[in-house]
Formats: sequence, structure tokens, C-alpha cells
Amino acid sequence: MPGHVIDSEMFGNSYSTPRMREVFASRSVVQSWIDAESALARAQADVGLVPREAAEEISRRGLVDDFDLVALGEGIAATSHTLMPFLRRYQELCSEEHRGYLHWGATTQDIVDTGTALRMRRALDIIAEDLAAVRERLRQLAEEHAETVMPGRTHGQQALPITFGYKVATWLAEVDRHHQRLAQLRPRVLVGNLNGAVGTMAFVGEVGLEVQARALGDLGLGVPEICWHSSRDRVAEMAGWLAMAGTTLGRIGREVYQLQKTEFGELEEAFPEGRVGSSTMPQKRNPATSESIVAKAVILKAQAQLGYDAMMQEHERDKALWQTEWEFLPEMFMLMGGITADSRKVLDQLVVDGDRMRRNTGLTGGLIMAESIMLKLAEVVGRHEAHDLVYDISMRCAETGTPFADALKADVTVRSVLGEDAIDRHLDPLRYTGLAARMARAAAAPPG
Repeated sequence: MPGHVIDSEMFGNSYSTPRMREVFASRSVVQSWIDAESALARAQADVGLVPREAAEEISRRGLVDDFDLVALGEGIAATSHTLMPFLRRYQELCSEEHRGYLHWGATTQDIVDTGTALRMRRALDIIAEDLAAVRERLRQLAEEHAETVMPGRTHGQQALPITFGYKVATWLAEVDRHHQRLAQLRPRVLVGNLNGAVGTMAFVGEVGLEVQARALGDLGLGVPEICWHSSRDRVAEMAGWLAMAGTTLGRIGREVYQLQKTEFGELEEAFPEGRVGSSTMPQKRNPATSESIVAKAVILKAQAQLGYDAMMQEHERDKALWQTEWEFLPEMFMLMGGITADSRKVLDQLVVDGDRMRRNTGLTGGLIMAESIMLKLAEVVGRHEAHDLVYDISMRCAETGTPFADALKADVTVRSVLGEDAIDRHLDPLRYTGLAARMARAAAAPPG
């Protein structure tokens, strides 16, 4: 078994997806370095810094299949240098006349950081696609179940009636905010860096800024206002967004898991033929995908701290903390890829039992409607007296099992103020969901 579960032939697809793993595979890393070096050479040719023929050859010779990944790994181990084995092989592929112009004026971190930005863009495109599908499905559920009454719970206990559409709308609003944050952070984070050794462009001189702008524009990346070799706030922001968005989806997965418990039975993951819940209990229908989402979200958010640690760089560059990004950032993206893909699957096939939700509002014998009764009493006897009166009745019902309606009708004050018909009317959960349905439909409305 590989050293990391994401790379495991047996368990890898439980933690990420083949599509996301490919983005961060060694082959993709090398390709991103080739792309950065080629764009740099072309930009330098545009301003006359290197011969046009050299730039064309560097671009033409940059074929990832011509790089032996195992040999590169051995070279990195032998040299203790991240990029030199790659550069030496790239030079071998170019003619003697032109190979000297490869990596002209660049430093290792320029190429590695720019390559990372290219791979982050690919990864974010995948995540954004999944997140858009999650948002659309949440809109559908919020609209479809805007009036599906269910117990609202606080502190793990039934509190007041809500609707399932309202609950979903709160999920949707949170996911929408992450969508907005992603749109805002992309221009800040998807930025390259081609500034040279300490970021001053001393090697290339006056044309340095133009070269950087041309090269990064060619790659479709943003241009930094100044070198960010040791300013790693971009990485920390990316890690923070992944952790927040992933944890939101983890929260949704946890709610599905909770509401599928036998005692609730309000939601259920689809359970297709062939899925197995237990090796010994044939009846089990476990929410395995939701559990997996929660597990990945817990790991993901724990990695975010490393993004902040990586910000504490020394001087103009520092490999000690920089290289931590090579481990935690790909892992975070791959975990997030697994979370978004699993979330799509769970939500697309989610089974909603509206009848069970409605029945569950009666589990407390009517106590879920205590506030509704208190409100009507308060209109006559005042809020505080009404609270104390309903509190005493509620506590007796909880301790004796007496139905709330019976206890209310047996109380002289309540009966004289409300009457038995009004008591029954105000114990109907459908009458006390507030603006839940309206809020659900508003959240579900297509953005205008």
C-alpha cells in the first residue's frame, strides 16, 4: 500500500477522484514547469532578450513524455535540488545553440510557484463545476420541500417546527457564500511569479516587468504587484477557503448522517443494489458516503493551519516552510475533490421522507408547540406569566408522559383564555413554521 491513502489502489477513490489526482500527479507537475519555462522564453523573445529561434525550440522541445519521472526523482534526491534535474534534462532536449537560453533570468521558485498556480487553476475549475451542481441541487430541494414540515432541533432536542426546505436553504446560503468567495479569491490567488533570485529582476533588467506580464498573460495567470516568494498569504487564503468550503459540505454530510439514524428516519442516502452496510448484519443501510464526506472534511480543515505556518518565511526566500506547501496543498485539493464529488452523489440521490418528518413533530406529545401556546396566552396574560405557566405544564408533561394537549385543557387558566378548539388549532405544527417556506423559496430563486 502506498504511504498515503489518497494514492492507495484500494482506498484512494474513497478520499479523492482520479480526475483530481491527475491534476497533482508528477506528470502534471512537470508539464506545468514546461509551460512556465516555455512561456517565459516566448515572452523574452518578444522583447528581444533571447533569440526567437531559442524560444521556439524551448517550446517545441518541451514534451512531458521525454522526461523520465523516476530519473527526475533520483536526480532530486542526489542533488537535493527541486528543479536542477528537470532543467538538465530539458537542456539535453534542446540544441547546443539554444539550450543556454532556457530558464534565462528565472529562479527555481519562479517556475515552481507559477506551475503550482497553473495546477490550482485546473483544480479549482473541477471544484467549481462540482460546487455549481451542489448549489443547483440544493435549490431544487429547497423549492421542492419549502413546506415539508419537520422538527427544528437545538441542543440536540426538538425545538420548534421548521420545513426541510428551510433547512436546505441555510445550507444553500452557506455554499453560495463560498461560491462568492471563490470568485473573489481567484484573481488574488491564481497569480504567477517570474521575478528572479530575490525578486528584483536584476538579471533581466528594464524589460523584466514586461517579460513577466507577457509570460503570465500567455499562461492566463495574474501578474503580481511585486514578488511574492516569501509572501505566502495567497497560499494561506487558498487553504482557508478549501477548509471552509469543505467543512460546510462536511456539515451537510453530517446532517444527512444524523437524520438517517433509525430513530429519525427523515433522510436516506440512496442504497443501490450491491452496496453492503455490514459484513455481519445483513439489514444495515449505512450512510457510508456521508460518513466519508465528514471524515475527509475533518482531515481537510486540520491542514489549513499549515497554510498559516507557511506564511512565516524568512527574508526574501525560505525553502524550509515553502516546501510544506508541496505536501499539504495538493492533499487539500484532492480531499476537496473527493468531498465535492461525494456531495453531488449524496444530494442528487437523496431520499426525503416527508411523512416521517411530519410524524416526528409529534414525538414530544405536542411539546414542540409550547412556544405557539405561550404566544397566544401572552396576548392576554403577558409574556412572562405565559412563559411560567406553559413552563410548569411542559415540565409535568415531560416527566409524566401526559399529552401536552390534555394538560393544557386541564389547566383552568389556559382553558379559560384559549378554549379547547383554539388549543387544538395552535398545536398544529403546520401553523407555526413562521416564514420558513418563504425563506426557502427566496433562497431557491435563480439569482437575478
